Amino acid sequence: MAGGAFVGPSTGVNYEGRVTTFVITTCLVAAMGGLIFGYDIGISGGVTSMDSFLKKFFPSVYHKENEDHRESMYCKFDSHSLQLFTSSLYLSALVASFFSSTVTRLFGRKISMLSGGLVFLAGAVLNGAAANVAMLILGRLLLGVGIGFANQSVPIYLSEMAPAKIRGALNIGFQMAITIGILAANLINYGTSKIKAGYGWRISLALAAVPAIMMIVGSFFLPDTPNSILERGHPEKAKKMLQRIRGTNNVEAEFQDLAAANELAKRVEHPWKNILQPRYRPQLVICILIPFFQQITGINVINFYAPVLFKTLGFGDDASLMSAVITGIVNVVCTAVSIYSADRFGRRILFLEGGIQMIICQILVAVMIGINFGTNGVGNMSGSTANFVLFLICVYVAAFAWSWGPLGWLVPSEICPLEIRSAGQAINVSVNMFFTFLIGQFFLTMLCHLKFGLFLFFAGFVVIMTIFIYFFLPETKNVPIEEMNTVWKAHWFWGKYIPDDAVIGGQNLKELTA
Repeated sequence: MAGGAFVGPSTGVNYEGRVTTFVITTCLVAAMGGLIFGYDIGISGGVTSMDSFLKKFFPSVYHKENEDHRESMYCKFDSHSLQLFTSSLYLSALVASFFSSTVTRLFGRKISMLSGGLVFLAGAVLNGAAANVAMLILGRLLLGVGIGFANQSVPIYLSEMAPAKIRGALNIGFQMAITIGILAANLINYGTSKIKAGYGWRISLALAAVPAIMMIVGSFFLPDTPNSILERGHPEKAKKMLQRIRGTNNVEAEFQDLAAANELAKRVEHPWKNILQPRYRPQLVICILIPFFQQITGINVINFYAPVLFKTLGFGDDASLMSAVITGIVNVVCTAVSIYSADRFGRRILFLEGGIQMIICQILVAVMIGINFGTNGVGNMSGSTANFVLFLICVYVAAFAWSWGPLGWLVPSEICPLEIRSAGQAINVSVNMFFTFLIGQFFLTMLCHLKFGLFLFFAGFVVIMTIFIYFFLPETKNVPIEEMNTVWKAHWFWGKYIPDDAVIGGQNLKELTA
């Protein structure tokens, strides 16, 4: 890989080292943990739109969709048990994220990834063999445990391994893996839906074992991060690993910063209690609000229920699944844009531009659905109108994919000092999973009651979160992860919470973020 230096310690000099092939490879392997999350997000919506699946497990929904022509278009898929199939996974992921925080801190990031992969594999097998709703839900709960462990450990791993200059690009590899998983699921659903014998849904669910196996195998070969090794009391081993990932023996400056952060972390016996202290108020607020805002954009309406939503809007079975494939392709391509942009233009500009773009698209989608279906849910869309709505949804997905999608995972993982990092990430994951659960469990019911106004509901929240980013999120690009307090100290609002002794040195922030 190309050589070079990256922004260094508080003395103003640069850390020695270069972007090595080794660190790129390990980060790409670790990012595969996002595949299990993405595959499961994408697979549930396609499966729940398959008639063979609905007839076997949710016959009342099948009846409303195919036989009850008096039913409002908005309410055809309104079923708490159907929504529980989608949402139960995220409830167990929420609980698992707290246990995985302890595992990640005590045993290292790679052990947490391995544990998540094994449990996810068990869930995939159970779902593929499901004979009743109870087996489906139990399998989904196991999948959720796996996702809770992966989402806790992978973003931290990527942030700790990556040099500051390309931390955004490497960390966004996790979101890229999520989008690839969603696209793969959409393509598989499109293929398995054509199996006439009616068992295509089993193949879709069972193939979740493939990304699980990839994650399990990958975690065996991954080294642990220098931060994690140092945290567990092996300074010489940590220094050797740092030398290996930086491609140079001269890592003393960076290692001393890591050691200083580790010494501070050792004084913290109760990270869950300490993260509530005023000095960590910026990190606590961001680790709560960023994942909350990420979910309240409404993106998982598209991720979970795209085929169902497109069928609701009058698309045929094939057209609804193919439309989900199209949005999946847009998601992957535009996430690649964020890999290029996050470390060049910064986090804030992507958040702000993406928010404005999403607001416009959601308002227009609401208007188009309202004009064609009104409040009673009776009507239809012409081909050209349906294609225009699909275009608007794709533009909306694009905005999310280069802003709130990847940055919603990147920013919380890079802002916490080592002493509260596992706790902060656990909060990030648990808040994300809780609101993902709510969206999965209640979206179809909300669609039934709010009708086209549901899209205006999400647009209103995007307005609020865009304003929040403008005023309360400082730029973090190019800032070494152990020096992030310098950013908070300089912020107009958060600075009063950061004591002077929490800032390592006093490096010029303009130099850091240049």
